[in-house]
Amino acid sequence: MIEIKGFLETSFLDWPGKICSVLFLPGCNFRCPYCHNHPLVFHPGQFASISLKQILRHLHSFKGWVDGVCLTGGEPTLHADFPLLIRQIKERGFPVKLDTNGSNPEMLEKLIDKRQVDFIAMDVKAPLDSFSYRRSTGLSIDLALISKSIEILKRGKVEYQFRMTVVPQLHSEEEIQALGEQLRAGRRLILQNFNPENPLDPSLKETNPYDPKFLKEMEKRVQEMV
Repeated sequence: MIEIKGFLETSFLDWPGKICSVLFLPGCNFRCPYCHNHPLVFHPGQFASISLKQILRHLHSFKGWVDGVCLTGGEPTLHADFPLLIRQIKERGFPVKLDTNGSNPEMLEKLIDKRQVDFIAMDVKAPLDSFSYRRSTGLSIDLALISKSIEILKRGKVEYQFRMTVVPQLHSEEEIQALGEQLRAGRRLILQNFNPENPLDPSLKETNPYDPKFLKEMEKRVQEMV
């Protein structure tokens, strides 16, 4: 069974319109320079493990107050027994949200077809070209997998949103618009501002995030691309 590392927390932000418990799973196949969860990726041993029994006991104590469970990471779909974890949670009556980088469309499709997930947030890292994606993920990515996951979500069999974390040093205004043109997802595309506090690449600590007002204007502009 998956070893849950790090922590279990309650959040008002991770699932739009819901209060949810958030489970963090270790490991990731991307190396995004702006990632702030990198200790969970590179040094999961520094965090305490949480048993499934503990998780289910915790969720039971919040029954009737928490609206669902968000499974995030790292990249949750790297774990072969991830569907088993979801089933255990769903059997207790909790809806499940998945945060993913979209690199495992095969598992994504199976989870959707079996109605094991209720909401999916896919982080799209950059415009869909090899150079931009490699720069934003820290390594070469098979974009066919990313495009397949986008296509699966846009079929509309599950509630979803696309998210882009915007870093001035990596994402120009033109590149943000390019992704908006490629996705044409309307209000399902959300722009998130980069947090320079603890990035994987220490040099990004000196990077100032975009002005929130500018980012909101950009978000409105790409949401009009439908």
